[in-house]
Amino acid sequence: MKRFKAFLTRTVRPAPAAGTEPGVSKYDRFGRRRGGAETPRNSGRFALAIGLFAAVYLVIGARLVEWGVEPAETATYFRSANQSMSARPQILDRNGRVLATDITTFSLFAEPRRIIDPDEASELLLTVLPDLDPKWLYKRLSGKQGFTWLRRELTPGQKQAILDLGIPGIGFRSEKSRFYPGRSTAAYIVGHVNVDNQGTAGMEKWIDDQGFRALQHTGLASEADLTPVKLSMDLRVQHIVQDEITKAMERYQSLAAGGIVLDVETGEVIAMSSVPDYDPNVPSQALDKNRLNRMSAGLYEMGSTFKTFTTAMALDSGKVKLTDSFDASKPIRIGGFSISDFHGKRRVLSVPEIFIYSSNIGTAQEAERVGIEGHQAFLTKLGLLSKWKTELPEVATPTQPKVWKLINSITISFGHGVSTTPMNTAVAAAALMNGGRLIPPTFLPRTPEQADALAKTVVSKKTSDEMRYLFRLNVADQRGSGNNADVPGYLVGGKTGTANKVVHGRYSNTKKFNAFLAAFPMNKPRYIVLTVIDEPKPEKGKYYATAGMNAAVMAGNIIRRSATFLGVHPQFGDAGKSLLVSY
Repeated sequence: MKRFKAFLTRTVRPAPAAGTEPGVSKYDRFGRRRGGAETPRNSGRFALAIGLFAAVYLVIGARLVEWGVEPAETATYFRSANQSMSARPQILDRNGRVLATDITTFSLFAEPRRIIDPDEASELLLTVLPDLDPKWLYKRLSGKQGFTWLRRELTPGQKQAILDLGIPGIGFRSEKSRFYPGRSTAAYIVGHVNVDNQGTAGMEKWIDDQGFRALQHTGLASEADLTPVKLSMDLRVQHIVQDEITKAMERYQSLAAGGIVLDVETGEVIAMSSVPDYDPNVPSQALDKNRLNRMSAGLYEMGSTFKTFTTAMALDSGKVKLTDSFDASKPIRIGGFSISDFHGKRRVLSVPEIFIYSSNIGTAQEAERVGIEGHQAFLTKLGLLSKWKTELPEVATPTQPKVWKLINSITISFGHGVSTTPMNTAVAAAALMNGGRLIPPTFLPRTPEQADALAKTVVSKKTSDEMRYLFRLNVADQRGSGNNADVPGYLVGGKTGTANKVVHGRYSNTKKFNAFLAAFPMNKPRYIVLTVIDEPKPEKGKYYATAGMNAAVMAGNIIRRSATFLGVHPQFGDAGKSLLVSY
């Protein structure tokens, strides 16, 4: 009924007004005034429609004009190509040396619609770029698209040679390309970018993840406004580490090697390298499965270097004193396994002797004194069982048994049964050397004050002092497993680690992963140096390939060459002082 009434209201003609001619209405059958204009309501709708159409066509016309006045290659490629030309901030080492920078390169493109003879154009281009696939090139040049890339990042010589060919429809576009002056020296820290100058690994990816990628996409990444990114790395020390591990890989015929130098007071990574490495100027090399940042992204059983943490745990618990002794005369038998020593003394050993002789039997008894729960809690507290969150994206998460049993605690005490990264190991060792403060690692500069705000006390100063004593004893004493790392004047201390690798589910007696965990100078430690080497072979004329024969040598060489750059001066005692004065 309501709808019917509404219909009548809209369609019934109004009664004639007074004074009008009878039978003749001023309204037609649609309710509109005869001979008059449209009602205001309909007039407004018509005007709105006209306005919308006009606005749409104005926008389209403006864009056509804009593209018409731009260069042909820009018009056909539109605005998306500008993203690949965005500048990136320089990456510098702690002393301002350039690690990564932008350079201007030229890329080759074609406009197939303007190419007269695709066959001839293909043949000419192949004379300059013979590595291009002929079929692929012809298909590109004979297509119907307005724009297509042919080759990114040409050399100046290639560009000039193609210009000399004078092929219509072929052009060049200037782009920003990333250049790494040090090539492979710091590849795993600096990382690399893809063909569009976007970070895909290392600190390059971290820069993008901090918001730089958004600036690129919006076209706001202006070279003039970009502040360089300074790292904690010292390029001089980085070069030494890379050089020494490269030599060691060849010398000991190993699968891989690596090294890290860490500031114990700030947590700054001063150097970190791993070989095989790659040249970030050729990022495709990083796809090789053997090119892995083993120091932060590799997981390993760290062997006897873990005795450092077991001993520290036992001393810090108060259940073991430095003057205590343990019976290491017989192997430990548990769960069908026999735990013995590599070079067993078969007698009672003091805590310092357990450390310098690297006794599995004695170390296992230290762990038993603390207990399973205390053991797991201590390693967790030191960060050995957790993933460190750093600026570097390539960081692995350590693994451990789902349920810790006595056999797990015993084997973990001497470095088997838990896999962690060398970086985790270095950070935990730094806490034992700097007075007991665990400081998160960083690849950016950090002041001591900033480090203090982040530090957590994990062991007492007394425990730290005792561990420094044991570290130095293991290197200075000729009986110690680390004496090959000794560098006169620099008070080096450390602990070896020779871990049998797991092959087909069983520990191999021939394939080993070796490490040496060093600190210096031991009177007031400033740096941790950790070296690793995977499956080393004995040197010619030597029978063993244990960590003391290779990883310790690597660490000693790094310290000898880098100490001066790190601001550590040699100390030779009274005789040494007289010698220095004479110079």
